[in-house]
Amino acid sequence: MTAFVLVPGMCHGGWCFADLTAQLRGLGHLVHPVTPTGIGERSHLLSGGVNLDTHIEDVTALLTAEDVHDAVLVGHSYGGMVITGAADRLPGRVDSLVYLDAVVPEDGDSCWALVSEQERQWYLDVVDSGYAVRPLPFFDPRATPHPLASVLQPLRLTGDPARVRRRDYVYAAGWDGESPFTPVYERLRADPTWTTHSLDGGHNLMRDTPGELLKILLDVTTK
Repeated sequence: MTAFVLVPGMCHGGWCFADLTAQLRGLGHLVHPVTPTGIGERSHLLSGGVNLDTHIEDVTALLTAEDVHDAVLVGHSYGGMVITGAADRLPGRVDSLVYLDAVVPEDGDSCWALVSEQERQWYLDVVDSGYAVRPLPFFDPRATPHPLASVLQPLRLTGDPARVRRRDYVYAAGWDGESPFTPVYERLRADPTWTTHSLDGGHNLMRDTPGELLKILLDVTTK
């Protein structure tokens, strides 16, 4: 039995992992899908003070409160920022990291710095309060504005991200147009400390390639 913590991308909640959560639980694993503060059913907590540190604490607080050890942290898109920070803060509770078509930050990186100019233009489309980025029109109807400060704040790391047992990167090769994550995938393919995968789906791998993604996560638990 493995404990999985699933962290969504911008504007999304733990509901985006519903099918994957059910499959993993059906196989006897513990699964904790996370809805970050200020988003989804927690959107009433949105304020200018909700930032990347807040979302990292969402995960570390869960690991501590649920007494989770040897966790596999899975981050989609922006969630790569969160799982990297959580593993750095509680390394003794994290076994592996899985990045689903996600940013892979180093110390001092912000999500803003790691994405393309197209994504930055999206980030500037904020709600009237100025606190949050509007969901894109094609997002799931359940998507809600995402705290702007979380994509602007640099990540501060105190240890080596490679100290976990295993790091996997799952690349979505089926983008409609150029993927902003291609340079990340190409760099990590050449790094022997990473295990990389390429799936023929769009950015939302949980929806487009659920079977293949499940196999990858199960493989992480066995090697």
